[in-house]
Amino acid sequence: MTTTIDPITAYSSGDSIRARPAGFARDLTSIAGRALRAVPRDISVVIPPIFIALFFFIVNIGTLKRVTSSIPGFNYTSFEMATAILLGVTGVSRAPALVLDVQSKYFDRLLLTPVRRTAILLGHMAADVTVAAAMTVPILVLGFILGVRFQDGPLGVVVFILMASLWSLAFAGFAYAIALKTGNPAAVNSTFLLFFPFLFLTSSYVPRSQLSGWLNTVAGFNPVTYLLGGLRSLVIGNGWQWAQLGEALLAILIVGAISMSLCFAALRGRVKRG
Repeated sequence: MTTTIDPITAYSSGDSIRARPAGFARDLTSIAGRALRAVPRDISVVIPPIFIALFFFIVNIGTLKRVTSSIPGFNYTSFEMATAILLGVTGVSRAPALVLDVQSKYFDRLLLTPVRRTAILLGHMAADVTVAAAMTVPILVLGFILGVRFQDGPLGVVVFILMASLWSLAFAGFAYAIALKTGNPAAVNSTFLLFFPFLFLTSSYVPRSQLSGWLNTVAGFNPVTYLLGGLRSLVIGNGWQWAQLGEALLAILIVGAISMSLCFAALRGRVKRG
């Protein structure tokens, strides 16, 4: 009996046959593609965050717009859209799907292949950025309908979406860390609760100048304060507000550095156990 070896997918070493590594880029796109194809089958992960963001966007405008009308030249609808965007994209990740892979042993089988270990995590994250960018669209459309306008034109819209997606990725690192560390779906699903202190202890609903003393102090240490400031500078500022945009990017980098350190450490631990 003659055995034929496909040189494209495998190579022979003595009496053993091993799969040939496909390359990091191929591994990354394969994992990301699989994660994205699973989104339509798990649409319940996407719809509720969008609904919540749109709901609170409308309710907050109806509740607080008149309260802030005494502030000269203040457009509360434009001010509040950044908060709605963060409600929509924060905590959205494929981490729950990764937990299912761990529980079903698919993750362990994946470790038996030549796929790069970091590509497994980065592929899911690449899918997350794509999904987060898409989820900003309905909120932006509602904002445009309600009269929100970007002072810096289409480029401002692109920067707005990019910053929101990067923040979503930075926060998703915590979910992946919990997913890889515990393999527990309930623990992963509770990750969004971590965001509530960040959101409410900041200028999420009124300008920072209107906050009371202690809350104003706490908001000064909250990275979300500076993220909101950068996003809002694109819709209520005159021209590019480089200082505020820089502070927003720095806030994303700080949170991302912490979350990514945790999730990649958890990945190394999971690989060793596998």
